[in-house]
Amino acid sequence: MARGFRMSTIKADKSIIPACDFDSIEEFEELVKETAKIKGIGAYKVGFELGLKYGLPKVVETARKHTDKPIIYDHQKAGTDVPFTGEKFAKVCKEAGINAVILFPQAGPETEAEWIKACQKEGLGVIVGGEMTHPGYLENEGGFLRDDAPLKMYEVAINNGVTEFVVPGNKPEKILKYRKFFDSKGIDAVLYSPGLVAQGGSISDSGKAAGKKWHAIVGRGIYEAKNKKKAAEELCSQL
Repeated sequence: MARGFRMSTIKADKSIIPACDFDSIEEFEELVKETAKIKGIGAYKVGFELGLKYGLPKVVETARKHTDKPIIYDHQKAGTDVPFTGEKFAKVCKEAGINAVILFPQAGPETEAEWIKACQKEGLGVIVGGEMTHPGYLENEGGFLRDDAPLKMYEVAINNGVTEFVVPGNKPEKILKYRKFFDSKGIDAVLYSPGLVAQGGSISDSGKAAGKKWHAIVGRGIYEAKNKKKAAEELCSQL
């Protein structure tokens, strides 16, 4: 039986999540308006550009004109400060109307645990990432983090009731590795993957590696398209 404090952020087992990583609230509203009624769109991910420029309450208010689908906030990267600041972060997100947050707990296990607990206390969905999509992240690629760091991040998350995780969409072999790890822990994990389309990841390949519960996070492949609705529909058809 899966362990966790709440239901999955997205009701569907598979979906496309537009990553709204740009700084125009008008462009954000246009994207949501054009794609909100597409069945395969599961949520919207907003980042620091919209959040810092307009404030999260304004961003959520804009989205709610057109959809009730979950709004996921990706602070890029949240969970990297001292432990007690998690409570402040969680309250700001909750008061703004955010449904779930993405944490990348690179500051260590104490901060990770406290930030997870703070977000859960506020009723936010918690999605924890470990490995990123770009080169030079882990030690074997010249990065700062030990090669086993993502597994440690995921394990702390599991021990604190998290069942939703970010895995790199452009590395299907890593997705499979992490999926097997989650299976070994006896949890019914829900996986989320950025790094698709513009960063070289394949919806079909990554989806196959991820298994039955997987959400593809796509940014430029949708918001840079001339016809955003058509691009989103085409991606949804690949799930």
